[in-house]
Amino acid sequence: MGEGELSSLHVDILQEVGNIGAAHAATALSELLGTPVRISVSSARRCTFDEVSEVAGGPDELIVGVFVRVTGDIGGNMLLLMSVDSANILLQTLLGSKIVSGDYDDMQLSALGEVGNILGGAYTSAIATLTSLRMSQSVPAVAVDMAGAILDAGILATSEVSDFAVLIDTSIMGGASNIDGHFFLLPDPSSTVPLLDALGC
Repeated sequence: MGEGELSSLHVDILQEVGNIGAAHAATALSELLGTPVRISVSSARRCTFDEVSEVAGGPDELIVGVFVRVTGDIGGNMLLLMSVDSANILLQTLLGSKIVSGDYDDMQLSALGEVGNILGGAYTSAIATLTSLRMSQSVPAVAVDMAGAILDAGILATSEVSDFAVLIDTSIMGGASNIDGHFFLLPDPSSTVPLLDALGC
């Protein structure tokens, strides 16, 4: 196995990161929504760069993306990607009004950004707790665009090009609603080995 590649042990540990982060995020989202929320992580696995947009439905699929930049002892990008339908359900739960399109106003974009911020913060905190690494995140940016364009924008936000992504498939359940999202961590190339080393792999 080459340097920076993920073994089954790496994936198991990242799955645990996802589970810890999901538990923290569920608590925060429950407070935000005023209703019990459960978040489950169905899988955590390594993706190539090309696979990321395919997971979201293909590079030409219209999706909602929330981008967060991670800095500190390690650097990287985090992306929360979800279908427009899932984003609409989430907004209806958050704001109490029916949303039927991806043409969002500032309040709706801010609400989506806050969800991404909560999820990103929960996963960042989980990694920091397990590794003792210092990590902080930027204010989230929200975009509604084709998956390929959102991914390109997320990667171009840094001068380094990620050579792999960690996919954490996330399902948010609140009441009768079920919202599926794909959460990606794209570590900077220079941070891949330090991250895995800090996780004890």
